Amino acid sequence: MQNIRIWIERKIESLVYQAFEQFPALLITGLRQVGKTSLLRKMFPDASYITLDLPANQLAAASNSLEFIQRFARPVIIDEVQYVPQLFQGLKVAIDQQRRNSQFILTGSQNFSLMQGVLESLAGRCAILQLYPLSFNEVSNHTSISQNEFIFFWWLS
Repeated sequence: MQNIRIWIERKIESLVYQAFEQFPALLITGLRQVGKTSLLRKMFPDASYITLDLPANQLAAASNSLEFIQRFARPVIIDEVQYVPQLFQGLKVAIDQQRRNSQFILTGSQNFSLMQGVLESLAGRCAILQLYPLSFNEVSNHTSISQNEFIFFWWLS
């Protein structure tokens, strides 16, 4: 049996490009499994990528956040930043050393400590966008699903 993947365009894509061009950093927040990483890897295929899901990366980022950040060519996608709150201070220093837009793309779940770190360390340096689950309009542009079917399948998941 063949595994078929369908990419559904997200309404937020143009806003992501705009925000990334206007700020040194961009943070995409949202629920787990909503598609943050998939969206960004599709939109920025040439960007460096690092996930903080891995304990070794968490340790390296926490021990010297600036040195960790400087290892990667820019732009860089840093996934799951909520696991290493110390990273925000390193991001602030890196951005201030090289003040230009389109450097860092961050993902994380929206929680208080993540937002606190961004607001304190990256004020004026980072755009914040929220990615929601697929909407009926996004899905209906690619399938013939009815609104009732969409609600039913959404409810099951």
